[in-house]
Amino acid sequence: MAAQLNTLLRAACEHVCPVPPVAGAVSSVRRRAAALLADWNVSCEIVEDALLVVSELATNAVIHARPPAELRLSWGSGRRTLRIEVTDAGPARPGSRALGGFDPDEHGRGEAIVRALATHYGIRIHPGGVTRWAELVAG
Repeated sequence: MAAQLNTLLRAACEHVCPVPPVAGAVSSVRRRAAALLADWNVSCEIVEDALLVVSELATNAVIHARPPAELRLSWGSGRRTLRIEVTDAGPARPGSRALGGFDPDEHGRGEAIVRALATHYGIRIHPGGVTRWAELVAG
């Protein structure tokens, strides 16, 4: 019974969704994350920063990495820490794909933005891909 309760609690505080490799995917993923953060009653002091981090990490995966990519959100540690992860299949070959609708002059600052907003930030390279993650702590 305790194991079932722990599984239910974990499911209520963790969510995974795909990040499709198409223009327009990031806004859809951001809307989904916003609804989830509201459902979880995530502290309003970190929600806007969290949505910006989601956008930056998802954009990086869509533009610079090979699919598939997925977003994982976890709200834990006594309901004070939000962890945002985007995992992709690794870097795309240089010049291998360019998605329409992206202005190259508006790129290159995402990692700096994430580092500035996050309490902790990192990149984990593993078999099958790369995970970029950030943690935001409320209060």
